[in-house]
Amino acid sequence: MGIIDYLKTQFLEIIQWEDDSRDTLSWRFPDQDKEIKNGAQLLVRESQKAQFVYLGQYVDTFGPGKHTLKTENIPVLSTLLGWKYNFESPFKCDVYFVNTRLFTGNKWGTSNPIMVRDPDFGIVRVRAFGTYDFRIVNVPVFLKDVAGTDHHFRIDEFQDTMRSRFVSAFSDAVASAKVPVLDLAARYSELGDALLPILNPILTEKYGIELGSFIVENISVPPEVEGAIDKRSSMAAIGNLNDYVKLQLAESLKLPGGGGVAGLAAQFALGMQIARDLGPGAPPVIGASAALPSSTSGIPELLAPADVAQSLGVSEADVLAALGDGSLKGKKIGSAWRITRAALDEFLKH
Repeated sequence: MGIIDYLKTQFLEIIQWEDDSRDTLSWRFPDQDKEIKNGAQLLVRESQKAQFVYLGQYVDTFGPGKHTLKTENIPVLSTLLGWKYNFESPFKCDVYFVNTRLFTGNKWGTSNPIMVRDPDFGIVRVRAFGTYDFRIVNVPVFLKDVAGTDHHFRIDEFQDTMRSRFVSAFSDAVASAKVPVLDLAARYSELGDALLPILNPILTEKYGIELGSFIVENISVPPEVEGAIDKRSSMAAIGNLNDYVKLQLAESLKLPGGGGVAGLAAQFALGMQIARDLGPGAPPVIGASAALPSSTSGIPELLAPADVAQSLGVSEADVLAALGDGSLKGKKIGSAWRITRAALDEFLKH
């Protein structure tokens, strides 16, 4: 073997990654302890980027194409090596290839409940899961903070590494969006699109990736929140809250003894409504005026939703729904509602 042939075996002249897998994110070129020849050819295929790393520093990055490695197109590395212009010398450097295509159908989920602050329910424990698509957009950040020095970093390793980080980003996004828990659980099909603009800046800055889509397939909430959601759905199906309350009041009249305090309130409200329906010239409704003192006596001037619910014979969720749509007037102090007796009387008149 001549000296020329020997030297050819000591220097790398062509650097490329012929990737035939579908699950590789990054791959380190095996230099076999050889130096890269100045003027060597770097071949970067579509959906790839090549990153040069010298002594732990992320230097020059190359996109798709054929590149001749000379001092003028590796300026950062040339500066670190102290090369002068056109100084032809072999050099040693790690070369990482990164797959920049879109990786689809990746699963995410909360192994443990996350804490979400809600204006109506306070602190709520929430579980969620779904899928996401992503691509690598910032190669140095991805290699430094996600892949590390792994010579062959695959998608399964990525999912293991990012699982807890994804949940943290999701929690931050939900907190920033300030979406009520009722909307989280009832409209999660729209939630992914709403969170995408919040998630992407976080993930790009911290991990060098960008989401193409973020899908929330399911959100699990505590039973009491599920009950409130069911009540809201029932109200939407019934349509008119006042009609619903009247129905509840009428049902309470069927209870033995008229339903106690709730029954008295029901008699009063139902009697007043019948009187209005009959018109101003109609004869008075028997028991309507008599029910008035009984229905309101003993009720304090300032009521909590539970007090109103007990007085009307309905659930507290119904009262909260009425406060939410404005048909029942109340004042919200912190996370608690308070209703005046006058506001309750006004509500019963309509």
